[in-house]
Amino acid sequence: MTSQSQGIQQLLQAEKRAKDKLEEAKKRKGKRLKQAKEEATAEIDHYRLQREKEFRNKQTNVMGSQGNLSTKIEEQTTETIRNLTTSYHKNMESMMKKLLSTICDITPEVHPNFRHTV
Repeated sequence: MTSQSQGIQQLLQAEKRAKDKLEEAKKRKGKRLKQAKEEATAEIDHYRLQREKEFRNKQTNVMGSQGNLSTKIEEQTTETIRNLTTSYHKNMESMMKKLLSTICDITPEVHPNFRHTV
């Protein structure tokens, strides 16, 4: 009987050791999954930062040239406005005189097609 109870005790101890090993393996697996997830997140963040940096560089190259283009257009617009304003101030007086003379200096004449009937 004692050998049977010793055998049962050994089986119970072996079962307990197997259960402990199984729990430890599950813990290691959980730790490893957590570690793998952290590594993947870090790698994704690194990749995202790298791609964003490349995007910003390309955007700067493209937008930089467009920025120069918009600056040129603004300069041309400003120059055109300046020229128009100068022309306006230069010609305003003479145009006002021409308009007033056309409106005010009327010489009445009979139209050549007018027929006077008596």
